[in-house]
Amino acid sequence: MINELAKNTGRFFVFLLIQVLILKHLELGRFINPFLYVLFILMLPIRTGKALVLFIAFITGLTIDMFYNTWGMNAAACVFMAYCRPWVLRVYAPKGEYDASAKPTLQSLGTPWMLSYAGTLVFFHHLVLFFLEALTLSTFFTTFAKVILSGAATLGLIMLSQLIMQRRRQ
Repeated sequence: MINELAKNTGRFFVFLLIQVLILKHLELGRFINPFLYVLFILMLPIRTGKALVLFIAFITGLTIDMFYNTWGMNAAACVFMAYCRPWVLRVYAPKGEYDASAKPTLQSLGTPWMLSYAGTLVFFHHLVLFFLEALTLSTFFTTFAKVILSGAATLGLIMLSQLIMQRRRQ
């Protein structure tokens, strides 16, 4: 239990540092803003309680908000993503049930599952984040393009980091 807590705490700080020190300053045009930090929430063990996931998502989003000066937008997007997580886990559940010790990773559940799971939750996160940022529907198509392109970039980084983590374990 303590070992898992230490791993998750370390993972939180690694994703936070990558997001704040590298990705925040990456210039990929106005439509592509990758948010790798959401992988921290995605990788929480499946058996983690709903209330705890919501709390962790709120704290994670609020921490990012402090560095991005976004006044709760990342917190709101993370909480919405965490709220949808149990439903997404149910929709993409393998035949039968998840293993009690299963973690939502590429290594444990495979590429198609990870793409579906992460892709859906990243889309939900980005939809809330970018529409809160826009605060209008008059730029719907521009904002939606940002959701799709940033989501694709985020999903690509998530899969790349999962591959790197998988190789480190082998």
